[in-house]
Amino acid sequence: MTTSPANTQFTRFFALIPCAGQGSRAGAPQPKQYQLLAGQAMVLHTLAAFSAVARLSGTLVVVAPGDRFFEQISGKSFEVATCGGACRAGSVANGLQALLNSGADLQDWVLVHDAARCLITTAQINQLIDACAQDEVGGLLALQLPDTLKREAGGRVAATIERSDKWLAQTPQMFRIGALVQALGKASRVAGGVVTDESSAMEAMGLAPKLVAGSAQNFKVTYPEDFAQAEAILWSRGRAV
Repeated sequence: MTTSPANTQFTRFFALIPCAGQGSRAGAPQPKQYQLLAGQAMVLHTLAAFSAVARLSGTLVVVAPGDRFFEQISGKSFEVATCGGACRAGSVANGLQALLNSGADLQDWVLVHDAARCLITTAQINQLIDACAQDEVGGLLALQLPDTLKREAGGRVAATIERSDKWLAQTPQMFRIGALVQALGKASRVAGGVVTDESSAMEAMGLAPKLVAGSAQNFKVTYPEDFAQAEAILWSRGRAV
């Protein structure tokens, strides 16, 4: 992992991109992060946004063992680690250890981001860093729930839920490396504990991550219909190749 000499005496910022998922809900013949969108693999759009964040000391992409996709990419501005786990939390935990092994410090910040959130912008990443760099806990991009929320029972509406305090979690999610290692380790030891994002692991430690307003366009490409929408946005931004 290459670090910026100018940052070595200060707390640094690293990006960690778990990229070991299979994306079965997308209905594609290969992992969705490698599907072409606007001329290139989805994950490359994601990485392009991070490559323009000058404050990052390094970006690490975590792929599954045997994944050779990035071997064909020349001039990479990121590192690749073949230590992907069986689940997202496992990939993140392994990636954090890889960062530490390559010289990152427990007090450094890490921004964990979904490979399939390919519409993230450099401005949004910088916005999160600005909002959380002085925070005691860290935080995440999130979107205040815009729609009426229903609770279901047997395929029918059982209740309408108050939405004024409800947010949709997004990524990046930014925490100190040491704190996140501890949180994920504790979560993995809890019987039946399921960690769907880094914030939930931190919350289980009794901490309250900061919510930073994100964008509705920063959605995770998950279902087949999401691909067309994401591609249209990329074309409109001029990020197509």
